[in-house]
Amino acid sequence: MKKTWIIMSAFTLLLAGCWNNDEQTGVTTTSTGSQTTSGASTEKVKSEEIGQTLLAGEYDRIYDQTSADFKKELSREQFHDAVKNSQARVKSWNPNSKLSLNGSTYETWVDQDGKFGLVAMMNENGEITGLRFNPLESFVEQDKALTKLTYRAPFKGDWHVFWGGQNVFANYHYAIQSQRYAYDLIQIKDGYSYKGDSKKNESYYMFGQEILAPEAGTVVHTINDVKDNVPVGVMNEAQPTGNLVVIDHGNGEFSYLAHLKEGSVTVKTGDRVAKGDKIGLGGNSGNSSEPHLHYQISDGSDLFTSKSIRVQWENNLNPVQGDVVTGN
Repeated sequence: MKKTWIIMSAFTLLLAGCWNNDEQTGVTTTSTGSQTTSGASTEKVKSEEIGQTLLAGEYDRIYDQTSADFKKELSREQFHDAVKNSQARVKSWNPNSKLSLNGSTYETWVDQDGKFGLVAMMNENGEITGLRFNPLESFVEQDKALTKLTYRAPFKGDWHVFWGGQNVFANYHYAIQSQRYAYDLIQIKDGYSYKGDSKKNESYYMFGQEILAPEAGTVVHTINDVKDNVPVGVMNEAQPTGNLVVIDHGNGEFSYLAHLKEGSVTVKTGDRVAKGDKIGLGGNSGNSSEPHLHYQISDGSDLFTSKSIRVQWENNLNPVQGDVVTGN
C-alpha cells in the first residue's frame, strides 16, 4: 500500500518537532490548483465529508479536488488502488478530531475498531492537499490511568489544543511514552494564531501571555536563558525544551511547562508555588517553530526518562485536538 502524506505548511510549521526528532513521512508542498478531468466545476466536498465520500467509493470526486502537487505524487489510477487497499476492512469512518487554523483544516477519523485512521488536509481554497491512512496503536490501560491530583489550565482565557488526545493523529506525542499525554496549546482569534507578520513572535496571540502553575508544588528545575526562535520553521534542537519550569506536586507527579519566553521565568528552584501562580510567559524557545506552550504531567523530574501521565483536568475536561480550554 502506498501512503500519501502531502503536508500543508500551515500545520507543519507549527510545532513541527517540539522535542521529538523522529522523521515525518512526507513531502512538503505548495498547492497551486485543481480541476476536474472534464474541466467542469463540481460541488466541492467539505472537509468533514471526505471520509464518508471515500467510503462511498466516490474516489474521482475526491481526486478531482486534490491540489496540483498532490496529483504529481499520485496518478488517478494509483490513488484509486491506494484507497481501495487502505479501506478494504473499513466499515465506517468515525470523526476523531478537527482543527481549522490559518486558513487550513486538518481533520481525522478512526475506523469502527479504533485500530485504523484517516487524516485529510484541506487548504483555504477547498483543495485537498493531503490524505493519509495508517494503523493506530493504542495503550488502553495507560489511557485509563489519570493523575491523582486535579489540574487547572496553566493560563487565562481561551486556548486551543493543537496536539492532544489518545491517538497519534490527534496527538503526535502519543507514540512516545515520555510524552504520550502531552499537550501543545495555542491561542486562536478569528481562525488565526497570529495577526500581522507571521515571522515575528509578537504577532502570535499566545506570545507573552502569562503561564500559570497548574497545581501547588515546589519548583525543581528552571531554564530561563534560551533565546526565542524566529518564526516560522526555525527550531533549536540543541536545547529542545527551551525555557522551562518543572514543578513537583507530590504523589509522584511533576508538571512541565516548556518553550517559555526568554527571561520570563519568575520562579527558581526551591520556590513554593500555589495553584494559579504566574511562573513565566508564553514563548517560542527550544525545539519550537511557532509560539506555543508544551504542557504535560510526568511521574519523574527527568522528562526524558519518566513516563507521561494523562492529566485529570478540573471540571472533568478531556480536551483533544481542536478543543478550546478556558483558564480562569
